[in-house]
Amino acid sequence: MNWRKSTYSSGGDGDTCVEIAALPAHVAIRDSKAPARAVLSVPAASFAAFIESVKRCSQSTE
Repeated sequence: MNWRKSTYSSGGDGDTCVEIAALPAHVAIRDSKAPARAVLSVPAASFAAFIESVKRCSQSTE
């Protein structure tokens, strides 16, 4: 899987974040501090809706 980390990751080495990997119909999510542990997989459409909701909430608090 091709894991990507948010550009908003904090810390000196950017390891305090989650990472995502796009799969054909799902998005895999893991903790960047413990990449060998469990991975959460959600439907791609649900993940996209979640991200859009976060963006809307972020814009309304600015």
